[in-house]
Amino acid sequence: MAVEMNNFLPLILFCIAAIISSTVFFQRKKCGYTTKRKLPPGQLGLPFIGETMEFYEAQRINRLFEDFVELRVAKYGKIFKTSLMGLPTIGVNGAKANRFILSNKFKLVISTWPSSSVQLMGRNSIMEKHGDQHRFRRSLITSSLSCSALQSLVPKICRAVQLHLKSYWHGKENVILYCSTKLLTFTSVRVLVGDQCGARDVGDQCGARDVGKFRESSVRCSCSTDQHPWIWIFKGEESKGDNSEDVGESEHDDVMKTKKEGEELTLENVKKMEYSWEAARESMRLFPPIFGSFRKAVADIEYQGFTIPKGWKVLWTAYGTHYDGECFKNPRRYDPSRFQEFVPPYVYVPFGGGPRSCAGYQLAKFNILIFLHYVVTGYDWSLVHPQESIIMYPLPLPSQGIPIYISPKTPK
Repeated sequence: MAVEMNNFLPLILFCIAAIISSTVFFQRKKCGYTTKRKLPPGQLGLPFIGETMEFYEAQRINRLFEDFVELRVAKYGKIFKTSLMGLPTIGVNGAKANRFILSNKFKLVISTWPSSSVQLMGRNSIMEKHGDQHRFRRSLITSSLSCSALQSLVPKICRAVQLHLKSYWHGKENVILYCSTKLLTFTSVRVLVGDQCGARDVGDQCGARDVGKFRESSVRCSCSTDQHPWIWIFKGEESKGDNSEDVGESEHDDVMKTKKEGEELTLENVKKMEYSWEAARESMRLFPPIFGSFRKAVADIEYQGFTIPKGWKVLWTAYGTHYDGECFKNPRRYDPSRFQEFVPPYVYVPFGGGPRSCAGYQLAKFNILIFLHYVVTGYDWSLVHPQESIIMYPLPLPSQGIPIYISPKTPK
């Protein structure tokens, strides 16, 4: 029996090799692959697998840009080819690439999302729409977040923040900052859609129990929490400019002097928090809310002397400019003052760019600033674990949830 199997083994291996080869051939043909086109330099890796393992390994240790993208940029240049999850992909980097990919009006590339995301958000969500359908849905969102709409939302956000702090911070000696802000974000969204229920209605679902859960289920990496955006905001004293903590507090104190006791903030008050927004922007430059995203070429694209074939994926990253020394001096250094100077378009892209930039950008800004205002003016704080590590779940998260000691601020 063993002899008979040995006789058939070469035939079996030949059939397997033939199936793989034919599948790869037709897949490449389907994706517009042809040797006549000048593709960007790079490696497609093994059939089906490509360089997916290297991609996920870099993501696992929170070094996706450094250990995957940056290595290929150094070897091949700002445009390179690879293969991820069985799909040929072109990686692009730099402000020019961001403008080219993000500003086109659905004529060259369209957004593409994993099937799990589509199932979660629904096929009628804005993320799945293109062209006129996308523009219509986006216009509805942006109109609800216009200047006049935000003016009426600011007092509501103020009340939501104050209620949150009263419910979850008042009388406590320490809080889990990451979970607290996550819960507050959920509450703010409820305010936006007109839900007037209190913050307590969502329950105490985000506490130490959740921190332990995602800590046990995740992979640790060597980054320190000093690299996490919320920690940068809450450790402004480490800025290399003037005493940033004093600048930030004095900014909020100046706003407080114009308010009566119990009087809520206005849109104009929030606009005056310039340094706080510089600190927040710098935090999001160092650690953008999104790493980047994939697009799909809907036509053959000629770019930088190379062809991006129709059907191929295109990967752009925010880090491609955020960590570029040509765009930002000393890019790995935390320095909010850099935003006191003009930043060219498509260089700073934590919220994307072009027709698919985040429609809730201004709402996010006001949520951050209003939260900081009430914390800075109401509490003193210090970090429980100054060297807390970052874990992946699957996005970067603080391993302990950023616990901080808090105490009511004493009047000056």
